[in-house]
Amino acid sequence: MQVIQNQINMELRTTFNIEPSPFKISYSDKVMFIGSCFASNMGSQMAMGHMPVMINPSGTVFNPVSVCNTLDDISQARKYSIDDLQLFDSTWFSFYHYTDFSGEDPEKVLEKINSSNEHAAAFLKNAKYLFITFGTARVYTQKKLNVIVSNCHKLPAEQFSNKILTSEEITDLWTKQLDKLHLLFPHLKIVFTISPVRHWKDGAHGNQLSKSILFVAVEKLLGHGASPQYFPAYEIMMDDLRDYRFYNDDMLHPSGQALNYIWEAFAGCYLDNKTLNIWKDAVKVSRAFNHRLNTDSETKKKTFAEKVLTQISDIKKQVPEIDFSREEDYFLKMRNG
Repeated sequence: MQVIQNQINMELRTTFNIEPSPFKISYSDKVMFIGSCFASNMGSQMAMGHMPVMINPSGTVFNPVSVCNTLDDISQARKYSIDDLQLFDSTWFSFYHYTDFSGEDPEKVLEKINSSNEHAAAFLKNAKYLFITFGTARVYTQKKLNVIVSNCHKLPAEQFSNKILTSEEITDLWTKQLDKLHLLFPHLKIVFTISPVRHWKDGAHGNQLSKSILFVAVEKLLGHGASPQYFPAYEIMMDDLRDYRFYNDDMLHPSGQALNYIWEAFAGCYLDNKTLNIWKDAVKVSRAFNHRLNTDSETKKKTFAEKVLTQISDIKKQVPEIDFSREEDYFLKMRNG
């Protein structure tokens, strides 16, 4: 009976401690996220709390070369021209940008790309943190142009060759990138993560090989003079949450519950208690803004609006620079009828 009781009391998880970062993110700190969709997930959590973040200004990118190219574009405030675009099936696009930047009008495509680059360049100059998430070590090269692309834009597969980078190639590339970033933005704190999302196109073995190469490369980069840090998002998903109930239906992407769990670990590492409490209050305002009241009662609407406006006022007393302009306009109109 005692043996059975001991088995029942066993911790059926492999949890581990994450050392809190010595540097904390506050509402006065700008934070940029670049990389795979996991970077977007964590950045979106901060944005939900109205923290000053910028997420993937060129769209989602997965491999270390494409992340590097994105940063080069931003740091140089590169201006794209029509010669930098491609045309396929009546759609203009850039091999260095996500499909969101594509369109039938090349001038509008260029305007969107260059506007994003301009804003990102200004943002990065004043940013305190840069989070980099690598998703895969596999890269795709457009044969005719001989360039590694960020997105294949559903072009015929025969136009591309692909390979898995070596850890040495990644380390060499990113040592130079860290040198440049440290020179241009000496106060920028860089944090690497490895995406927990499996790239199943590579197969089970190929995915593991790819992730392993990324780990080896990042481990070497952590010794760089810019003192980059590492956040164990991959380890949380694979070790602490190693159960398919923490995955979406595709069995590849983390579920909302898993992402919230990783966010809590992330926030515990990089946010102090004061900032985290403000974030929680700001999220309540965001959710209220996105919620549509299921009532025709004007009294209930006005009461609800007044409550949220009071919450906004309380937050702004602590963080005067926080931007609630959309929410304030919306709830003032609701309150005033």
